[in-house]
Amino acid sequence: MSAPEYIVRNVLWHNQAMDLLVDQGTIQGLVPVEQGKEITPQSHAKDGHGVWLFPSLIDAHVHLREPGQEYKETIASGLHAALGGGFGQVMCMANTDPVNDRAQITEYILDTALRAYPHGPRIRPVGALTKGLAGKELAPMAELAAVGCVALSNDGMPVGDNDLFRRAMEYASDLGLKIIDHCEDPALSGHGVMNEGVVSGRLGLKGSPTVAESLQVARDILLSEYLHIPIHLAHISCKESVDLILFAKEKGIQVTAETCAHYLLWDETMLEGYNTLAKVHPPLRTREDVLALRHAVQQGVIDILVTDHAPHADFEKETTLDEAPNGISGLDTALSLYASLVEKKVITQDDIVTRCALRPAEIFHLPVNTFTPGDRADFVLFDPKIRWEVTPSSLLSKGKNTPCMGMNLQGKVSAHYLEGKLVYSTDTK
Repeated sequence: MSAPEYIVRNVLWHNQAMDLLVDQGTIQGLVPVEQGKEITPQSHAKDGHGVWLFPSLIDAHVHLREPGQEYKETIASGLHAALGGGFGQVMCMANTDPVNDRAQITEYILDTALRAYPHGPRIRPVGALTKGLAGKELAPMAELAAVGCVALSNDGMPVGDNDLFRRAMEYASDLGLKIIDHCEDPALSGHGVMNEGVVSGRLGLKGSPTVAESLQVARDILLSEYLHIPIHLAHISCKESVDLILFAKEKGIQVTAETCAHYLLWDETMLEGYNTLAKVHPPLRTREDVLALRHAVQQGVIDILVTDHAPHADFEKETTLDEAPNGISGLDTALSLYASLVEKKVITQDDIVTRCALRPAEIFHLPVNTFTPGDRADFVLFDPKIRWEVTPSSLLSKGKNTPCMGMNLQGKVSAHYLEGKLVYSTDTK
């Protein structure tokens, strides 16, 4: 073997100490430390100090707000947060202003990202399913696919017209694109601001029932089975939905699903005291739902983990729970929160690799580093020993709206490499 450009020594991969060999922007090898010691000494070596090694991660559900709401987040600030969070690819939703429902908007998003970060991270736009996300007329799907959209979604505006949604599935399938569906029956969820249950009753707030989600999950599963077309279900939050997805998978129906760190960690009691930072859509549910989702991730019923990064300006959350917008800013904190689940033995380091890199790449046909020789050297070093406080200044995103605010989290990205080049480190953030 010829000498690599550099070696990252002593990193933890599959619970084994390894040396990572990188040459000209690609992976040359990932070998046990004992074997790495035999590599020629003139190779430039970096000591990993036993940190966790990850491929650069994929976040399949992100809101970047530009164009139109740059006061919440810009493409540049969102990509900066992605780098610091360990994400080398982000799939950005279409609820911009104007909506990403035509080629010019997609091209603007891609061009803006390329100017801000020419070497990545990469934006993978998700085009609008219907014009203006209004649920009345299909967007020009072929046009959106041709300019680089990797999936289609009506984002947080569910399509209630079942025939329109059926036709959308058929047309998207012809283009080789998956639909990402926000599963909600708006007539049932109404104007609920949190989960419908004991806590909402005690706080005197209108709740959104779990059946508002699971009913739409059932619809999507039935359509997927009838049409023999795959569907991807966004940010699953409750046990009933998990039960339906398990049923579908056992029948061989082509359904994939995602959930978020906040649904695996927190329940509806986070809204005690009318905490607007914990207001998200779908809402945080019960402890039983949290445990069901954890089990679903462990068993692969939930395929991937996403952030549903939804940044808002401070003043928007500094109001009543009824008036505050839904959403949690998640790019900065997600990997630390997943690491806390590893510490609790809810998931493993390998689960993070699978749910945040390998499966998203497989579902949405994206490139990914598997540490096979020749793969692009996109990788993350995560130091589980770093303890950091979540403060407005410690978050790279413009969105500071997270229930983590003021918490001390264990573990942080210490370095992020794309094409073998160091693009982020805790020393140069």
